[in-house]
Amino acid sequence: MKPNTVLDIFMENPGEYLSGEEISRRLSISRAAVWKQINKLREAGYEFDAISRRGYRLVQKPSRLNAVTLMGAMRTDVLGRQLKVLDVTTSTQEDVRRLAEEGAQEGTLVIAEEQTVGRGRFGRKWFSPPGKGIWMSLLLRPGLPLSCAPQLTLLTAVAVCRAIRSVTGVDSGIKWPNDLLVHGRKICGILLESVAEDERIRYCIAGIGIDANMTAEDYPEELRDKVSSLRLESGQLIDRESLIGAVMSELEKLYKLYLEEGFGPIAHLWEALSVTINQEVTLNTPQGPVTGYATGIDMSGALILDQDGRKTLIFSGDVQLGG
Repeated sequence: MKPNTVLDIFMENPGEYLSGEEISRRLSISRAAVWKQINKLREAGYEFDAISRRGYRLVQKPSRLNAVTLMGAMRTDVLGRQLKVLDVTTSTQEDVRRLAEEGAQEGTLVIAEEQTVGRGRFGRKWFSPPGKGIWMSLLLRPGLPLSCAPQLTLLTAVAVCRAIRSVTGVDSGIKWPNDLLVHGRKICGILLESVAEDERIRYCIAGIGIDANMTAEDYPEELRDKVSSLRLESGQLIDRESLIGAVMSELEKLYKLYLEEGFGPIAHLWEALSVTINQEVTLNTPQGPVTGYATGIDMSGALILDQDGRKTLIFSGDVQLGG
């Protein structure tokens, strides 16, 4: 049967280099059309080698998350036991928000292969291409005072950092409050949003975005010196299902510890993983830039700054390391 698409030709010739001229001849389309189809396949998660005078070779097909495998990877009683896996969505945060308002139970987890309107802290756009990362949001119903929300943000960062270290061996660290960095580049962002009633948390949504298997070419040029992926840092493809399972297991363990013993144990774990503590930092806060020496976090989750011997608590801001 005659191939109908560029992908058909590569699937029929595994491991072989195919020139643009040959593909255009076999499909009766222009070389420019071949190039456009290959770029669309790249955007969908396919990876190609390209060598001058040899052509293109398909080296990696996008993996797809499997709900059954994911359920088996999660050693949890509550978190992730209600699971939705989507091919594409605007934002998993909004998906979980709708489910929460419909009465979904604690632990409901939504994961998407791709987000078209993913977002991070301060309303920033979160780059979420298909098949390469972990884009997920988790519903929690802790029933705690609203003032505890920052503690849950730090708890989530600890759980994700520990899971990444255990599954991939990548030595990630936490930049206050909840960005995960490797060699100064961001590999994971966390966004925790709370809905309150009478000053108590009715529910909160923990959004987690992990750059798992992106290559440098996957990133827009303006991001390449600021971000990295676990694949780039480890030199190997990351099993996304194993990592998701580890994140949920760590989260449930720490969440139970937090509800039983309070924030103290979590604060110690956070400080041990922090790349902010014992550093000169500048924070862009709602009140303007603040510079000081980061000495720790207090029991509210605020960052403690030493400013020439004066202790200052920072509750919200964007950290720049190095003063």
